[in-house]
Amino acid sequence: MTTETLSRTVATRRTWGITWTRIRPLVIHVVLAGSALVMLYPVIWMVVSSLRPGNEIFRDPGILVKDLRIENYRVGWNALTEPFTRYLLNSALVVLGSILGNLVSCSMAAYAFARLEFSGKKFWFAIMLLSIMLPIHVVIVPQYILFSHLGWINTVLPLIVPKLLATDAFFVFLMVQFIRGIPRELDEAARIDGCGKASIFLRIILPLMVPALATTTIFTFIWTWNDFFSQLIYLTDPHKYTVPLALRSFVDATSSSSWGSMFAMSVVSLVPVFLAFLLGQRFLIKGIATTGIK
Repeated sequence: MTTETLSRTVATRRTWGITWTRIRPLVIHVVLAGSALVMLYPVIWMVVSSLRPGNEIFRDPGILVKDLRIENYRVGWNALTEPFTRYLLNSALVVLGSILGNLVSCSMAAYAFARLEFSGKKFWFAIMLLSIMLPIHVVIVPQYILFSHLGWINTVLPLIVPKLLATDAFFVFLMVQFIRGIPRELDEAARIDGCGKASIFLRIILPLMVPALATTTIFTFIWTWNDFFSQLIYLTDPHKYTVPLALRSFVDATSSSSWGSMFAMSVVSLVPVFLAFLLGQRFLIKGIATTGIK
């Protein structure tokens, strides 16, 4: 009798194990889908709110649209002193300049740290890593004073020129880790063929750094496009406002705020970021995985 009970217990556990093995992927996908919905709910709510009348946005926390208002986009596009196209172009100018500056300066600095030998290399590399720990609020005052003396306030120069000096240490470190993964035998073979250090960088290292360069491009695009604090400090002319500053202009602390228009333009401002991540996701994952930063 005991043997028969034990056999039934073993059979029951085996059946349960087989059943759990079959339903486990379904359970995992349901949990992940639920988690994704929770994380995406604010974005979905913002998109839905951009299609609602202003007086109904905060009354109904749901995501169903009863009265579709497409005119929020038309009104929001021309609600400020300049058409929203102006702010998109201003942001595009700052983003393109920042991307170009980071790609050129950070790649050269990374090549120097990874391949060249010079005095104080380890010391300066440590200083570079320490600069990652400094928040922007620590250096914003001396930077503002410097740029004020140069006459760069209310221009895009303070937002672009520092990128040409490899000030984003995170990207330098990322590229250094990537270059260290490239075999040195390639450098030696190129040197035997008569290439100098500049030729090795341009013809050998740089073409192999495409994943790291793509990762730098995507991160720079997203961070610069969404940057508010630096642009708020240096840009005071509404004609030169970028997208984050323009969105802030929709909220007026002294009178009524145009929430519907603001949410509509917020959706518009998310489209470039979404497209950049969608098109560069493959390079982003490959670039991070191959640099050892996981």
